Amino acid sequence: MAHTSSVKISLYISHFLSTWNSRVFEFGAVLYLATIYPGTLLPMSIYALTRAASAIIFSPVIGRYIDTANRLHVVRLSIVLQRLAVAVSCIVFWSLVADWRWIPVLGSGNLVILAILACVEKLCSIMNLVSIEKDWVVVIAGENDGVLTTLNAQMRRIDLICKLAGPFVIAIIESYSIKVAVLVNLGMNLASVAVEYYAIAKVYSIVPALQDPKTSSPNDNNILLTGEPESLEGGNIRYYDRLINSIKFTLHEFNVYFHHKAFRVSFSNSLLYFTVLSFAGQMVTYLLSAGYNSLHIAIARAFSVTLEISATWFTPFLMSRITPIRTGIWFINWQIMCLVAGVSCFWPVSSKPFVAATGLVAGTILSRVGLWGFDLSVQVIIQKEVEAEIRGSFSSVEAAWQNMFELCAFTSTIIFSKPEQFRWPVMMSLLAVSLAGMLYASFVRLRRGHLLHLPLCIERNLKKMLGDVLGYERIMQSPTNV
Repeated sequence: MAHTSSVKISLYISHFLSTWNSRVFEFGAVLYLATIYPGTLLPMSIYALTRAASAIIFSPVIGRYIDTANRLHVVRLSIVLQRLAVAVSCIVFWSLVADWRWIPVLGSGNLVILAILACVEKLCSIMNLVSIEKDWVVVIAGENDGVLTTLNAQMRRIDLICKLAGPFVIAIIESYSIKVAVLVNLGMNLASVAVEYYAIAKVYSIVPALQDPKTSSPNDNNILLTGEPESLEGGNIRYYDRLINSIKFTLHEFNVYFHHKAFRVSFSNSLLYFTVLSFAGQMVTYLLSAGYNSLHIAIARAFSVTLEISATWFTPFLMSRITPIRTGIWFINWQIMCLVAGVSCFWPVSSKPFVAATGLVAGTILSRVGLWGFDLSVQVIIQKEVEAEIRGSFSSVEAAWQNMFELCAFTSTIIFSKPEQFRWPVMMSLLAVSLAGMLYASFVRLRRGHLLHLPLCIERNLKKMLGDVLGYERIMQSPTNV
C-alpha cells in the first residue's frame, strides 16, 4: 500500500485539472450559446438535454469498460478524448462568435456538432470521475479507513473549489470579450493535457496495487452475444443482434445495481439531484425575477460554497467518531430540516417575492452542509460495500440515475416556467430530499437495527425509568393489590 505525499500530490493535480477544465467548459458553453443564439433558450435546452441523455444511455457501457480495461488506459483515454472534444467545441464556438463565412452555412448543423461533442465530453468526464473517485482512491487507501476518508474529503474539496472559481473566472473574462473567453478556455484545456497525463501515470507507477489486473464477474459471459457472429447472415442481422444484446447488457447492469446491498444508499444520494435549490440556473433565474441582483446572488453563492467546503473538513472528523452510516443519517436529516424551514418561509409570503426568496436562500445555504456531508458519508459506504470487480459499472449506473433526476429537475421548471409557479418545483425538490432521507433511513434501520443512537447516560436513565414504571405496574397488578 502506498499513500505517500508524492502520490497524493500527483493525484490531486490530475483531479484538479480534470475538474477545473470540466467546470470551466460546462459554464462557458452556457455563456457562448447565450451569445450565439440570443433571445431563445431552445438551443441551450437541446444542448443540455442531449448531454444529460447521453450520460443516462451510455453510462452502463462506460462502467463495464472501466471494470474490464487497464486502469491507466481508461483514465488516459478519458483525458485525451475529453480534451479533444472541448478543443473542437471551442474552435466551433470561436468560429461562430467570430462570424466566419463558412461556419454559418452549416446552420442548425453547428448545434448538432456541438451537442455531439458535449456528449463525448460528458461521458469522458464520467469515465474519469468514476475511475478516480470510486476505484483508484479505494485501491490507494488499501485497508486504511483514515487515508480513504482523507482522500475523499480532499477530492471533494477540490470539486467545490473548482465549482466556485471556474465559472467565476470564465464569466469575468467573458464580460470583457467572448472571443477572448473562448480562446482562454481552449488554451487552458490544451495546456493541461500533458501535465494531467504525466501526473496520473506517476500515481499508477508508484502504487503497485493499481497495476494488478481486475477480476471479472462470473456473470459477465452470460450477457454477451448469445449467437456466433459467423453464423449470422447479413449486416442487418448482425446489427440487430448487437442492438438486442446491448439492451440486455444495459438491463443486466441496472438489475445488478437494484439488487446490490448498497442500492438504497446510492439511490438516496441520486435522488438529491432532483432539485432546483442549488444556486444553479433555475434558482438564479427565479431570484432575479424576485428582485435580487447579480451581486446578491454572487454573495449568496459564495457563502453557500464556503459552507459546502467547510463540510469537507468536519465530516471526516465525525465519521471517525460515529461511523459513516451514522454520520450520513445526521447530515441528511439536517438537510431536510433546513429545507423545510426555508420552504416554510417561502410558501406563505409569495405576495412578497423578495422576502420569500430570502427565506428560501437562507434555508438552501444551510442545507448545503448536510448535502455534502451526506455525499461524503455515502461515498465511503459505497466504496466499502461495492465489490472491486463492479465498481465501475455500479457507479456508472448511479451516474445515469443522477443525470435522470437532473433532467427531471429541468423538466419541472419547463412545465412550471413562470416565476410565480416556482413554488411547485421547490416542493418537488423538498419531496425528493425527503424520499432520499426515508430511503437512507430504511438502510440504516436494516443495517443497525435502529435509527437513533442515544448517548449512554440518556439510555441508562431511560432504561431505569422504564424499569421503574414496569415494576410499579407489576406491583399494582399483583393479586394483593386487586
